[in-house]
Amino acid sequence: MDNTGDDDRIEQQGATLEHSTVDGEDIYAEDGSIRSDFLMHVGAAIADRDLLFLRRHVARLHESEMGDLLEAIQPEQRRQLVSLLGADFDLAALTEVDEAIRLDIVEHLPNEQIAAAIGEMDSDDAVYILEDLDQEDREEILSKLPFTERIRLRRSLDYPESTAGRRMQTEFVAVPPFWTIGQTIDYLREDADLPDSFSQIFVIDPTFRLLGVVDLDRILRTARGTKIETVMRDTNHPIPADMDQEEAAQLFEQYDLLSAAVVDENGRLVGVLTIDDVVDVIQEEAEEDLMRLGGVGDEELSDTTIETVRSRAPWLLVNLLTAFIAASVISLFETTIEEIVALAVLMPIVAGMGGNAGSQTMTVTVRALATRDLDIHNAWRVVRREAGVGLLHGMAFGVMIGAVAGFWFHDVNIGGVIATAMLINMCAAALAGITIPILLDKAGADPAVSSSVFVTAVTDIVGFFAFLGLATWWFAVR
Repeated sequence: MDNTGDDDRIEQQGATLEHSTVDGEDIYAEDGSIRSDFLMHVGAAIADRDLLFLRRHVARLHESEMGDLLEAIQPEQRRQLVSLLGADFDLAALTEVDEAIRLDIVEHLPNEQIAAAIGEMDSDDAVYILEDLDQEDREEILSKLPFTERIRLRRSLDYPESTAGRRMQTEFVAVPPFWTIGQTIDYLREDADLPDSFSQIFVIDPTFRLLGVVDLDRILRTARGTKIETVMRDTNHPIPADMDQEEAAQLFEQYDLLSAAVVDENGRLVGVLTIDDVVDVIQEEAEEDLMRLGGVGDEELSDTTIETVRSRAPWLLVNLLTAFIAASVISLFETTIEEIVALAVLMPIVAGMGGNAGSQTMTVTVRALATRDLDIHNAWRVVRREAGVGLLHGMAFGVMIGAVAGFWFHDVNIGGVIATAMLINMCAAALAGITIPILLDKAGADPAVSSSVFVTAVTDIVGFFAFLGLATWWFAVR
């Protein structure tokens, strides 16, 4: 049998995949997902244990591309792929995947392989992987590292989660102020332990206290005999190691920083925070706020069904309790609803419109609190603005729904009642949407997590009570 055609086709496919590893963009389809044909060939190579193919077309992927690939294939394929690649697998790719995937892969890797890979990684990436391991595995891995590197990583791990100390890179360049430019340049050329890339040189005293910073472009433009202390400048906004990572990211955004020194409580230089890490922080915090607004906490797509149920259940339970409160309000006007059936038809409109209006205000408020745009100095002005918005929306939509309801049920009284109830609930929704997140924030609670349930409860209760209460009163006195 002549297999020439099959061989040619396989060779062509190999050439296409080889090109995709040279130009990383080509492994992606137009919608940004990994190409289905690439996934098919990778899956086949894993099943056939084709090490040549995997090393040639997969091991050379950028760490972010490898992360996307790991998220796109099945769990069993992930483990097999990492196992087959062995030392050719770039462990830095695990910083690009969900926590559940990262833990699943790491748990199936020998600690010796993890230690060897971590020894080649930047300290910030190494900490990102180590922090998720249990204490026993972490200590075993650290014990296999050189003493200096082990101390640096342990110091970073000692800082609380979500702080600058956890995010910082402990590889940096620091020189004393009495060195000359020539000495500094010679040091940069000859020292083999310098970071792979850097844009600033920090100036420190013998106790490692931060004195200033010199940009590389200034080094290159200054005569060799000039002392560092004469060209250094004050460090722009050094970041305390225990500062929350979101606050550090806000400093980068406010002052357009590319990197910043990280100092301990005594002002000693312990690391550097770079813009690539801050971009990750900004993305994580934005995703976290968005998820929490929906009451789903830290849920990830890779979570199991049970984990997802546990994540969502608590706030659904709270929502159920507030729904019973709203239902009890309706039950107070049971007789009125039985007499005027139109009320049962129309009352969801009042509550629904109020809920949507409250959610709009709440979303803007929670985001403003997260970015520190809303504070004690402008809170009252913003509250007045939102109250005005609620009043105008209530008047506009009240007139609109009142006209439609009056025409629909041939009763101008129904139209007047729902229009007034709409006005009341829209104002209440606006005030609840801004005051509830502010009060929760002042109380130390996370407004992104808990605001939506309480805002919805307020708009439902006020909406039902206003509409049914006004209807009961009006038709009683008419």
